[in-house]
Amino acid sequence: MNEFKFPTEVIDLPSKGLLYPKESPLSSGKVEMKYMTAKEEDILTNQNYISKGIVLDKLLQSLIVSKVDYNELIAGDQNAIMIAARILGYGKDYEFSYGGEKHTVDLTTLKDKEFDESLITPHTNEFSFKLPHSGNEVTFKILTVGDESKIKRELEGLKKISKDANPEISTRLKYLITSVNGDREQSTIRNFVDNYLLAKDSRALREYVKQIQPDVDLTVTLNIGDVEEDVTLPITISFFWPESGV
Repeated sequence: MNEFKFPTEVIDLPSKGLLYPKESPLSSGKVEMKYMTAKEEDILTNQNYISKGIVLDKLLQSLIVSKVDYNELIAGDQNAIMIAARILGYGKDYEFSYGGEKHTVDLTTLKDKEFDESLITPHTNEFSFKLPHSGNEVTFKILTVGDESKIKRELEGLKKISKDANPEISTRLKYLITSVNGDREQSTIRNFVDNYLLAKDSRALREYVKQIQPDVDLTVTLNIGDVEEDVTLPITISFFWPESGV
């Protein structure tokens, strides 16, 4: 039987691999990906995956050639892989609607966000932050794909208990924070988030995380009428279904 070879590309990760353990293949700061095939198009149309909200994860796992643990990926690196998957699958031009007008963005022009590497202890995903209003010292990590899956499952479980429950911010903080004043007990962290974390400290921490986490800069400049406007790139269904007309 003939062995068919498929073309691949090496993708640079926004984190440069600095947040992964030294023994992890992700610490190289690069991931090898293959071009999308008919197999991946089947994944994109799999209604079971779509209904469970895991179609993107299944797609990216299928496209990554490097022997990596997909759940270890931080969100910003996952974004870079997602954009690369779209370019390799359907090309660099992404058309979408915004402000009542059609726009096209060249996805290859998107750049990684700049981040302060001096804040990172190499191969350690943990940072320190002093809450500005209460003065409590916390450490936190940049959330991974695996963390996001756990958060999703916990929120779904809480919804089953109470349909009106929507504790997304506090649940995310419970996974984000790794210690409070040196205490790493999960029970302590959860109690702190639920009962002692001031709203203004919560906001300050979330803003700080947003500033320092490696990611792709999804800010694009659009011409809306006669005005230029900087917006976050809308990721709609047409990102991976460019012929959907949505």
